Amino acid sequence: QVQLVESGGGLVQAGGSLRLSCAASGRAFSSYAMGWFRQAPGKEREFVATISQSGGSTAYADSVKGRFTISRDNAKNTVYLQMNSLKHDDTAVYYCAAVLRFFSDSESAAAGEYNYWGQGTQVTVSS
Repeated sequence: QVQLVESGGGLVQAGGSLRLSCAASGRAFSSYAMGWFRQAPGKEREFVATISQSGGSTAYADSVKGRFTISRDNAKNTVYLQMNSLKHDDTAVYYCAAVLRFFSDSESAAAGEYNYWGQGTQVTVSS
């Protein structure tokens, strides 16, 4: 099992930047593909970004492509989400998620595949 704790959220002006971190405890972090999802008030949870176990493969939602970057440091059991050029529409609770992979090094944008979720961190972008 793995436990996930997000940090780095906060209040930022439109156009600003934030870096979210997700620290994982437990064994074999490098065996998990990781994802970031978000949920705005009154909306369903949506995919933001994902990264494969090695970090060699990433994918992004169209709404954040070119502005957000996902990365990971397997030595530190941590995945990051660098968010630049933030917009008011990026306001949401951001969740980190993990899915254990036994074979292929691959990422996933499907929330239903993820076994483990953090508690979330609030990001508020003022316009």
